[in-house]
Formats: sequence, structure tokens, C-alpha cells
Amino acid sequence: MEGFDLIIFDCDGVLVDSEIIAAEVESALLTDAGYPISVEEMGERFAGMTWHNILLQVEREASIPLSASLLEKSEKLLDMRLANDVKAIPGVEFAVSRLPMKRCICSNSSTKRLDMMLGKVGLKPLFAPNIFSAKDLGPDRVKPKPDIFLHGASRMGVSREKTVVVEDSVHGVHAARAAGMRVIGFTGASHSYPAHADKLTDAGAETVISRMNDLPGVVAALAAWEGVL
Repeated sequence: MEGFDLIIFDCDGVLVDSEIIAAEVESALLTDAGYPISVEEMGERFAGMTWHNILLQVEREASIPLSASLLEKSEKLLDMRLANDVKAIPGVEFAVSRLPMKRCICSNSSTKRLDMMLGKVGLKPLFAPNIFSAKDLGPDRVKPKPDIFLHGASRMGVSREKTVVVEDSVHGVHAARAAGMRVIGFTGASHSYPAHADKLTDAGAETVISRMNDLPGVVAALAAWEGVL
């Protein structure tokens, strides 16, 4: 697979099926706060965004002052649900075993949550210690900003031109493209919706897969074809 020296995985919705759980918790909290929104709409509009940035966007759109306590309440509820219910995306271990390049995780989730989720589903040994959280970089450096992807590539000692990213969200695809990296979209998690693949492509993903088992072949194909960034 000449052409790529590093593959970066997002975590939520790519390695673990957590976005649907977040959508369930957050849609209930927003609906109770006076902003009715379905689980499906949460996944379509806000997947890949931090809860803090979701609240800011909702406040701007609806002119509804949202209590600061929602931040802490969501974190507690979500951590409880994830600890009980989160599962690995099928095929991750198969795919990783057939990808010879360096690998790491670059996520908007906190280091503590990443450690909990990846430990629970048994995927942490595949990536540790190369698991990076945008929240550790400082305030306001989460996706869709490219900072975490550039940080991950730098820590791994690989140029952005030799890096491919696997992302499930429009915000994540935008971040990877802004970092100058090539992107494979993923729609195999439970929060996926009918227009998901089209939106990832429109955002800049070169191709989209719905099964993690297909990833090694797609990476090989992209490596053989130099796309235009």
C-alpha cells in the first residue's frame, strides 16, 4: 500500500457505535429544554460536534437560553449509557490487522471517555498509546478545525500528504480536508441516515464505505490513485 504511511481513525461512529447513544441522550435533553429534536435529526445535523458546540448552535438558531447545567448533566448521563451500552463497530479488528501502515485515533471525545469506551470494547490495545483527544489541545480546537489531525500526524512523524483519515461526520471530513489529508467516509454505525454517504462525499470524502471489512481494499485502491486535494 505505497502512498500512505499513516491511517487516522475517528473514534465515535467509526470504531465504537457511540453516536447513536449520544443522539438519544442529547435529543431528550434538548427536547425537555424547549427545543424538540428527534434522535435521527441529532445524528444527521450534529454528529461529530461537541455537546458544548451543539448547545451554542441551538442557542443561536432558536434564541433559547440553555442552562449551563445541561453541559454537566449530559456528560454524566452519556458516560453512564456508554459504560453500559457501547459496542465496537463490527470488522475493526479485521481491518486493522490488514493495514500495514502506522495508525492512530484523533477524536473530539475526552481522553477519559476514549479510554473508557475503547477499554470496554477491547480495542484500546490496537491503538494505544496513539490515541489523541482534541480537548487536550486547548479550548476551541475541536473538529471541524484541523488541529487534532495535524497533531496526530505530527506525533506519528508522518506528513499530511501521506495520511488518510476515516470519518463518519461531515464536521470530521471538513477537518481532515482542512488538514490537507485524504478522507474515506464511513456510514456503518447505527446513527447513519439515508443521505449520509452523499453528505460525506459533498464534504470532501473521496469514497464512502458502510462495512469496516471493506476498508483495507479501499485504502489500497486510494493509495494506488493520487486524488486531487
